[in-house]
Amino acid sequence: MPLLPTRPSPSTRSSFTQKSLSLPDGTHLLKNFAVDICGAAQNWTMAKFVDQEITRIRKLVGETDHVLGAVSGGVDSTVASKLMKEAIGDRFHAVLVNNGCMRLNECEQVHETLGKHLGINLTVVDASKQFLDALKGVTDPERKRKIIGGKFIDVFEAEALKIEAGVKHTGAKVKWFLQGTLYPDVIESLSFKGPSATIKTHHNVGGLPKRMQEGAGLKLIEPLRELFKDEVRQLGRELGIHNDLVMRHPFPGPGIAIRVLGEVTPERVEIARRADHIFISMIREAGLYDKIAQAYAALDPTKAVGVMGDKRVHAEMIVLRAVETSDFMTCTAYPFPHEFLSRVSTRIINEVHGVSRVLYDISSKPPATIEME
Repeated sequence: MPLLPTRPSPSTRSSFTQKSLSLPDGTHLLKNFAVDICGAAQNWTMAKFVDQEITRIRKLVGETDHVLGAVSGGVDSTVASKLMKEAIGDRFHAVLVNNGCMRLNECEQVHETLGKHLGINLTVVDASKQFLDALKGVTDPERKRKIIGGKFIDVFEAEALKIEAGVKHTGAKVKWFLQGTLYPDVIESLSFKGPSATIKTHHNVGGLPKRMQEGAGLKLIEPLRELFKDEVRQLGRELGIHNDLVMRHPFPGPGIAIRVLGEVTPERVEIARRADHIFISMIREAGLYDKIAQAYAALDPTKAVGVMGDKRVHAEMIVLRAVETSDFMTCTAYPFPHEFLSRVSTRIINEVHGVSRVLYDISSKPPATIEME
């Protein structure tokens, strides 16, 4: 972190990158420069953020408009939903869309968490056939994300009309659409002039149809847009969300669709879903879940030869991914003991039909991203 004096004004500049934060004293160095050298005031707290954001939301939405919110069972959408509930109460309506690419028992768990424990209005819509039909034959990751983004908005706009019909006697309208977009999502979706290019289109940033982005139809509201993952978890605790939910690993809005490399079919989604369930269950049993920032199993369309019993098999491969990170902007692969990975591999190959072998992804970010697509 070099310090550069500037002339003629008596000021100092610092170059501080995301990698600097991963140094043993990275955060201390940045704090020392900002506070001790530059004299910056440490007056930002999560409690203040909550108060300011609730005030901003109430002013933006007004006293009668209703807000529709997309939830996926992940930390981001859960925290965003709780914040919106605190701001406008029952005028917030959460919608969970079953796109056919959810984790095992995800819909039931989200209904229990948001509906019963957090008291949020929740509607579960089974649109799995619509999504899977739209994804038939599609293998390009960017096309997948944009198709999924488009279908999500189709479903949400239909739900908005139903909700409006239910509150028609009050004259209220559903005008806003809540998403749990984070700052890293925005960065990865931006494309600047010059050598920096779009890394991937996030379904809740660049993957939305133009009618949403340009302000037609529902208007977008993203209260977490300037926060990193660790700050979202801090916000969740400030809002009283149970720590088990706050510390849950991230799950992308498009779901398993972007963890199934190549074409998304019901059969291939089920293979990835069952392998993922085994992997995460074994991580929990080993007491490693809270030590890992994110973990999942992906399905690679490449086929390899294997032997099951006395028979030759030619099937696809599962790729396991688990990372350590403080901000999700950079990450390193979690250093599992070889014996643990061996046991996970044995269970997946023996219990999930259609898998010939299991690989572990040791790539860091960069150059790789955390999700496969």
